[in-house]
Amino acid sequence: MIDSSWLTEFPDMSRRDLLAIRQTLDGAYRTFSRAYGQSIEDFFNPLLHFLIWFENLLIQTPWWIVLIAIIGLVYAATRSWKLCTGVLISFLAIGYFGMWEDTMRTLSIITVCTILSICIGIPIGILMAGSDRARSIITPLLDIMQTMPAFVYLIPVVMLLGIGKIPGVIAVVIYAIPPVIRLTNLGIRLVNKETLEAATAYGATATQRLFGVQIPLAMPTIMAGINQTIMMALAMVVVASMIGVKGLGQPVLKSITNQYFTLGLLNGLAIVALAIIFDRVSQTYAKRAQRHMEGSDNG
Repeated sequence: MIDSSWLTEFPDMSRRDLLAIRQTLDGAYRTFSRAYGQSIEDFFNPLLHFLIWFENLLIQTPWWIVLIAIIGLVYAATRSWKLCTGVLISFLAIGYFGMWEDTMRTLSIITVCTILSICIGIPIGILMAGSDRARSIITPLLDIMQTMPAFVYLIPVVMLLGIGKIPGVIAVVIYAIPPVIRLTNLGIRLVNKETLEAATAYGATATQRLFGVQIPLAMPTIMAGINQTIMMALAMVVVASMIGVKGLGQPVLKSITNQYFTLGLLNGLAIVALAIIFDRVSQTYAKRAQRHMEGSDNG
């Protein structure tokens, strides 16, 4: 007699075979983590020391000095006293409600993650822009990185390195880096071919065309990618707090588990304030740079 159960039930792998596959893959990853976990941890030690130093610098430095430095950086990037006033009020409110140290911890890890994402992402984006083959290989990986649930990144990282700052940094960078890669690739590919031909006619080498023509013209698009990367890094703050990353994410996580509405609201608003500050500053800087470049071209 023909088995017709497949008409009503989806044919699937037997539980025994599925269990064997899971045990094989889990065992292979455990073996890998035992063999190379310490070496990988040693490789990331300089980054850990820098992150701890930077965090301690922000926390131990008197608050008014940190605030002056932040306002100075904002003004240097934007030349806007209006924006500087908004940043000042935001940080004063954050400090007044007792969230200064957690904000400095979050600021330190977001800054480090953003710098790492830029240093890794822009070269990859340049590689994709210069090679269709590289783009065809990297694009599916970026699709996976952007659609994979954020919690999934924590599993292999924690199995490999345990809990702490470095696993958090790795998880944040993996989650946040795709926009800067994609938009760097897009920005460079959108540069006018006639402009590149003119640069070549004047004797510019490939390196000179890249750094003298393509990257400057693509900078607004690249800055948009950096902006999105910062936003995604901030979105990972609460998730990263699950593996021991201190900052504004831990009180939010605590408020979820203990149903502390006000605690979660205040720390959530502090994260929102940081996101808005990063967003406005990066956008204003990009517009200033674009205007400056256009003025140089006209001159």
